[in-house]
Amino acid sequence: MQTTDKKLQDIVIVGGGTAGWMSAAALSQLLPHGYRYHLIESDQISTIGVGEATIPSIRNFNLHLGIDENDFLRHTQGSFKLGIEFVNWGSVGQRYFHGFGSVGRDQPTANFYHYWLKMNQLGLVQGLEPYSINTVASMSGKFSTGRPDLPNSPLADLSYAYHFDAGLYAKYLRVYAEQRGVKRTEGRIVRTILRESDGHIDAVQMENGELIRGDFFIDCSGMQALLIEQALHTGYEDWSHYLPCDTAIAVPCELGGSSQAHTRSTAHAAGWQWRIPLQHRIGNGHVFSSHFMQAEQAQDILMNNLDGKPLAEPRQIKFNTGKRRRVWNKNCVAIGLSGGFMEPLESTSIHLIKTGLMRLITFFPTSQFDQVDIDNYNRLTDKEYAQIRDFLILHYKVNQREDSEFWRYCHNMSVPDSLQIKLDLFASNGRILRENEELFPEDSWLQVMHGQGMRPRAYNPVIDQRSVDEIAGFLHNTQAVIRKCVDAMPSHLDYIRANCLARG
Repeated sequence: MQTTDKKLQDIVIVGGGTAGWMSAAALSQLLPHGYRYHLIESDQISTIGVGEATIPSIRNFNLHLGIDENDFLRHTQGSFKLGIEFVNWGSVGQRYFHGFGSVGRDQPTANFYHYWLKMNQLGLVQGLEPYSINTVASMSGKFSTGRPDLPNSPLADLSYAYHFDAGLYAKYLRVYAEQRGVKRTEGRIVRTILRESDGHIDAVQMENGELIRGDFFIDCSGMQALLIEQALHTGYEDWSHYLPCDTAIAVPCELGGSSQAHTRSTAHAAGWQWRIPLQHRIGNGHVFSSHFMQAEQAQDILMNNLDGKPLAEPRQIKFNTGKRRRVWNKNCVAIGLSGGFMEPLESTSIHLIKTGLMRLITFFPTSQFDQVDIDNYNRLTDKEYAQIRDFLILHYKVNQREDSEFWRYCHNMSVPDSLQIKLDLFASNGRILRENEELFPEDSWLQVMHGQGMRPRAYNPVIDQRSVDEIAGFLHNTQAVIRKCVDAMPSHLDYIRANCLARG
């Protein structure tokens, strides 16, 4: 048996912010023995800082780290998120809700939505909203965590996520990681030194001349992609022909308007505006295509649609939707925006940090850096990005807006074959195909497809095994149970005040 130690020792994380400190926290907690972790960040380099809305997988990440939910929310000025309200997406003046979790209660023969779809096509029921506890609760200003002690209730596995201040989350995780031995160096990197023998990264040189060497490098430098692109020239797969928005203008404002537990996405003439309510402010931004709208006009639209007084000057962020051709190249893996940018429409940025880290632990390397491990890490990452990409394209493609050139372009653009298959299946008999553990479940696709005006030609015929009266009773009972559960919930604000109100 070969006894040579192939274990890595020095792991260098380049960049702080959400990606850097999530990486440092996860690795120091889950792989605490035998590795030395060193994070480099510059106080002079600002982070993107708009990743303030999340999806439910963030809860699993915090759970893995043993983080108390209420303590985390107090430190990050956090609130809860049950889903996203979409305004003006299908057509101007129309709105719908993408709630997390399930719609209705699935049956042995078919999912709930098939039964609902038959009744909808018969004109006997209208929207999906009454059958989603997340939607009903959020639109009623209510919130509660799940009740696993009620296994047959819609409350049993209530699915939710968070809104929080991303800068405060990074600070929270920094304390967590440093308590677990992560070393931090402040300063700017001016050069990356590659090994002549194999092109791997040997060290990074700081502005003061210090060399920081490592066996394995994690690039969390954001869109700068200091290691994965600037040093290793990995290449980028551009998806802007599918997702044409390329600029965001972000600004926080004072609290105002409703305190409902959801993000709001309001479509404008060449993009959309986010509204993310925290405990101490509202995060706002206008994502738009510079090919269809000037920045000055986009900023005016944003500033004229705030719920309160601006708390800072608007900040412009340019981006290019897509991903690195290889997120892991040689002895460097890109985590976060250095690996790719998926616009914040469905709040997947922090999720991709989390899955990138969990996948890294699954394929964690030795000093040999076996190519089969790297290839499969990249293959699975490519698949995950592509599946999320398709779900985002869906929002743009399926629209009936004729009021602007941007929306007409989106409606007429070609889409990937993988998305076209989903559109065709739903258009025929309302079937939704979920493959290979993709992130968004069937109910998510349903809510967006129906919400934006897609109507199938027919429904799944297996539903005809039950009579119209039976199905009507089933749907009525589902709606009544959800309403009863929501009526018993506290308000979103009352829940925060009782459990996780920020101090000071």
